[in-house]
This record gives sequence, structure tokens and C-alpha cells, in this order.
Amino acid sequence: MNQRWPDRLWVVRHGESSGNVARDAAHAANLLQIETMGRDADVPLSPLGERQSSALGRWFAGRPPEERPEVVLVSPYLRARQTAGLIHAAGGTAAGPDNFVVDERLREREFGVLDRLTRYGIEQQHPEQAEFRRALGKFYHRPPGGESWCDVILRLRSALDTVALHYGGARVLIVGHQVVVLCLRYLVERMTEEGILAVDAEGDVVNCGVTEYAFDPGRGVGGGLSLQRYNFAAPLEQEGAPVTAEPDVSVGAR
Repeated sequence: MNQRWPDRLWVVRHGESSGNVARDAAHAANLLQIETMGRDADVPLSPLGERQSSALGRWFAGRPPEERPEVVLVSPYLRARQTAGLIHAAGGTAAGPDNFVVDERLREREFGVLDRLTRYGIEQQHPEQAEFRRALGKFYHRPPGGESWCDVILRLRSALDTVALHYGGARVLIVGHQVVVLCLRYLVERMTEEGILAVDAEGDVVNCGVTEYAFDPGRGVGGGLSLQRYNFAAPLEQEGAPVTAEPDVSVGAR
């Protein structure tokens, strides 16, 4: 029987973005809206995010060649593509940007009418949505024009099937967003709503934090993926790159 799952799967959140920085400034000033200029898809890394991405690349480069990613799947959002590019530039991946698999299913969650609003902005401009979210919880609440966690999970379920179909036995790196890391954990580990929300409640996924799985032939019929580490920030600490864990831009909608 052919192996269905990758030998190794790493899921990484992008480095700190200028949107993360703008979000902190907006909340510190009690503003209603986060000013990031332009589309969320075009928000770049901050200078610190570039340092974090390069630090992670050097960590991968320090592993034996047979323990480095050979396939890179990445969100189409600029900050994720920049992160993957800097990881490669530091020697961390065999595949370069021309060979990255850009997959729109790995994009950030869409916040719809709540996009770029702080928690204060949501309470003042869309109080009914704030109440719906409290009643339904973040797993099921879908803001108008946006997505719930279930919606993200639906597209990621398809993306994970693609990984299993095309990259069995390979070493795969996925570079995405906080919600992508969490929802892939939900899928790979077959969690419940309560289980993944408990993980989320422990703290935000750190920028350039590593979630790593290894293939386990004894895990179910045909084998499966076994969690090796989650939210691993040691590569940044070793390189002296500060660890950041700001929520994504529409924190009030998380």
C-alpha cells in the first residue's frame, strides 16, 4: 500500500506583519478601526517579521537535508509568501518561490463586515454581530460577508485531501495564518469544537511558530500523522528574534 500522508508536515504561521503592528496600535489608542492601508491580502511583513522568517529558515537549514521541507504550500497572501521566500533564502527549503504551491484555500479567514474593526469598533458599529458571536461562539459565528471557523475548516479539509493525494511520503511545509494552524490541528487530530477552542484559549499562535507532525504507520488504517510539537518558538529564540503572538487584524472577530 502506498503511503498516503507526508513523512513530515510542518505548519507555520507567517512572521509578524505590519497589520499585527497596526492592530496593537489601534487597541492601545482605543480606536474603532485598524489602519493597514489597502487589502488584507497585500499586508506585508514588518521588519521584525522578516527577521523571524529568516531565523526560522536558518533553523530548517541547520537540520540534515533529509529533514528539511522539500514541498512548500503557501497562502496567496503577501505576508505568507514573503515568509516562505525568506525561509528559502536562508537555506531552509529545497523548493524556491518559483516552485511554491500557492493555494487560496490556505488564505486568512475572511471577516466580512467586521474586517479591520477592533473589538471596540464591533461593539459600536455592529452590536448585533457582537451578540451573535457571544451566543454562537467563534466556531459557528459567520459575520455577514465573512467566514466562520467551520467555513475555514471546510476549505482546509479539501486542501488536506490534496496533500494526502499528491505528497504521500514527502516532507511538506505549509505557511499560512493563525486560523489555518488551528483548523488544521482540528482536522489532522480529529478534534471536537471544545478541544480546538481549548487549544485556542491557551494563547495565540506565535508568528513563525512551528507545528510539526510525523508519519506514524501504526496510527489507524494506513497510518496517520502524529503531533511532535506545537507553537514551537525555539528557532526564533536561538537566533535572537523576538517572539510575537499578536492576533490577526480583525481581533474582535476571532
